[in-house]
Parts: sequence; C-alpha cells; structure tokens
Amino acid sequence: MWAILRRQPIFWTVSAIVWLTLTATGAATGADPGQPGSTPTDRVQAQQSIKHIYFAGRDNNYLIAENRTFAGPDSPADTGRLIVEALIKGPKTDLMRTMPPGTTVRAFYLTSDGTAYVDLSETVTNNHPGGCKLEILTVYSIVDSLILNIPEIESVKILIAGRETLTLAGHVDIRFPFRADMLLIR
Repeated sequence: MWAILRRQPIFWTVSAIVWLTLTATGAATGADPGQPGSTPTDRVQAQQSIKHIYFAGRDNNYLIAENRTFAGPDSPADTGRLIVEALIKGPKTDLMRTMPPGTTVRAFYLTSDGTAYVDLSETVTNNHPGGCKLEILTVYSIVDSLILNIPEIESVKILIAGRETLTLAGHVDIRFPFRADMLLIR
C-alpha cells in the first residue's frame, strides 16, 4: 500500500494541507478553540494589557488611577517608556496632570537589579508649577505608575537632561531611587 501512496503526489499534497489546517486551528495540538490565544483575535486581545497610571485628584492631595490599555508584548523598558509618555500626555478623565506639557522622555532603561532610570527633558523642571505637594505628586505619579504595573521594576531613579539633579523643582530630593508609596493613592 505504501508503494502506491508514494506514487500519488496528490495524496501527499492533501495530507499536508489537512495537517497545516489542523495545526493552524489548534486541533492537531489539542488546543481548546474556546481558550484565549487560540484564534488570531484572542491572541491580539491577550497581547493588550490594562495598566493603572496615576494622576492627581481634583484637589491635588492624592493620586488616583486611570486605566489605560497598552499594546504588547513589549519589554518592561518599552512598557515603562509608554507609561511615562502617557503620564506626560495627561489624563483622559477629570483628573489633573502631574507633568508639565512639552516634557519628553529622553531615555528609559532598566537595570538587572530592578532599578528603572527615567531621563526627562528639562521642561519637567522649567515648567513645573512648583510647590512641595505638586512636586511629590509628580514624582510618585511616575514611581507608582511604573512599579505597580511592571513587576521587574523595584525602584525608580529620575534624571533630568541626562544628569542627576538635586531636586525636581526645588523641594523633593531626587538624588536617590524611589520605591512605591501606597499612602498617596486613593
């Protein structure tokens, strides 16, 4: 029988098509078509993730989460950069922005010890409205948004124009990396 099948190229062509179809639909691998990731649409939806980024409340006393959807899968550094860029763009709801418009992310990188370095343009200091409370909210909107959304990040170091700076706008010492502060979140 195998001798006959070897002479039948159509048999092999049909067999290959059937195998490819079963593999593509997951039937050949035992994948459940009802499970996420089994269809192209499910895979695209599974690659998107919802992050909670933190803006100031209307009274400028606390940080409040705003849900944002980010495409993925990206590296933790790529996701971190997207989160900071979303903070710069500002909230989509009635929350208050924490970073001055025109600020840019010059660089974002993550070290093996879990420290994220966020290098912002000088606009963040030059155009910051000032005040101790607003400066704290600016720093922790960045820090909490990164640490609470990206498991690989344990601390955040803020740089201005590629350099370590004493303060962001005259009040908060930013010479050292920050850890998340849940007391500022409502």
